[in-house]
Amino acid sequence: MQTRNKFLDDMSQLMTNAMGVAQGAREEAENAMKSLLDRWLADRDFVTREEFDAVRAMAQKAREENAALEARIAALEAKLDK
Repeated sequence: MQTRNKFLDDMSQLMTNAMGVAQGAREEAENAMKSLLDRWLADRDFVTREEFDAVRAMAQKAREENAALEARIAALEAKLDK
């Protein structure tokens, strides 16, 4: 026959409760850190990936238009030199 030890049962319950409290504290700390990081990033005026890609596409188009205009000017200047 097996007898239950009240002390061990109490210690087991105490450890189980302590682990629950530790888990809750960890989740709360993670949420607080994430919130702090989100606020810090928002204050830095970083652009989103979509905004960056849109500006990069506009710059690429402007470079291509500049190259086409340079070629056109060179062709017109060549005609004037003849």
